[in-house]
Amino acid sequence: MTAYRVLRWGEPPQLAEVPVPEPGAGEVLVEVAGNGLCHSDLAMGAMPAEVAEALGWHLPFTLGHEVGGRIAGWGADVTGFAEGEAVVLVSPTSCGDCPTCRRGQDSACRAGTAGRGYGRDGGLARYVVAPARRAVVKLGALDPVIAAPLTDAGATSHHAVDRVVPRLPDGATAVVVGAGGLGAFAVQLLRALTPARVVAVDTNPARRQVALDLGAHDVADEIAAVGGAEVVLDFVGVDATIAGGLAAVRPYGAYGLVGANGGTLRRPWFGTLPADAEVFSFQGSSVADVLAVVALAEAGVIRSEVDLFPLSRIDDAYAALAGGALRGRAVVTPDP
Repeated sequence: MTAYRVLRWGEPPQLAEVPVPEPGAGEVLVEVAGNGLCHSDLAMGAMPAEVAEALGWHLPFTLGHEVGGRIAGWGADVTGFAEGEAVVLVSPTSCGDCPTCRRGQDSACRAGTAGRGYGRDGGLARYVVAPARRAVVKLGALDPVIAAPLTDAGATSHHAVDRVVPRLPDGATAVVVGAGGLGAFAVQLLRALTPARVVAVDTNPARRQVALDLGAHDVADEIAAVGGAEVVLDFVGVDATIAGGLAAVRPYGAYGLVGANGGTLRRPWFGTLPADAEVFSFQGSSVADVLAVVALAEAGVIRSEVDLFPLSRIDDAYAALAGGALRGRAVVTPDP
């Protein structure tokens, strides 16, 4: 089969021919219907070898961590699946047994530093294997192509929104900075789970229109134009959005940093951090987040908008992602 792989550190990923994987004990084989693309994919080939190896990554590996597909087979000790059954694969890896996982905080599991599409073979191919336990979520009527982005973009946004729901009573304002793949889900989730006024901030007018189409009450091209807010969720994460987002948070509010774009804040904490507020950061989501967004999508409460590309045009898909030219999440489908 053809797969999009990181072959050597410091070089761009390439399409390569690889054998179809065989599921081992406790694993399922999934025929990929669609795999969502993420900005983090763009940096993986440039990962310094010493950093990647410390994370438990090994070359070569196939990219792709937002996987939707259908069960094509399974290994020993696996029951409860039917061939052709529609599923998505939980994006973050977690062991399920450590104290962190037992507390339901599996987004911080130490096993999560390597997984499908980041250090191990992922879904930018026709087939991928995954552990039957914890990794596989069955779908009802949802198309697995449409559902694939729920596993990371949707679930990560849910992780952020779920944390700030208690701070958003009626009359409160929530600001979503960056209305791209994750921010678009955050707008919908804030509307679905809170009574707050939702404002999306993005420098791209096309993204602002998408946010309005998905339910934002208002949009702006800069954070300062919004005024104060009880909650700011920053899906960009550069110097300007970190400083502007913190400045916009009202006392007893919350600022959540989700975007991992290397931003910094080098100011005295007094007078810079919002008074009596929560400032938090994270990367990823939990199994519970994936289950929640799949259930919301099944119920028609949120929707996953996608732009489809065949695997043979994957470079075009990444270029569209990097250039902000997408309406929805870029999803790559295997070539016929």
